[in-house]
Amino acid sequence: MKNVQISQELFLALVKYFLLEQEEFLPEIQKGLEQKLDALVMRELYTKYKVALTEEEKEKARKEYLDRRGVPESFRW
Repeated sequence: MKNVQISQELFLALVKYFLLEQEEFLPEIQKGLEQKLDALVMRELYTKYKVALTEEEKEKARKEYLDRRGVPESFRW
């Protein structure tokens, strides 16, 4: 299993929410975790693109990566 690093701010917000039961940190936690999840998905797509065995897999991963990144079709190579 891989390790995932989070920012110190997000870690402290998690500690305050779960250990000190300060619920006002929930929106900050949700935003931070969503950003981290998006970054993980983008990294996974990029890795798939780089290590794909076939050209079809490589092209599929590249298109999905660019779609998620928001690169318009007319700007792609």
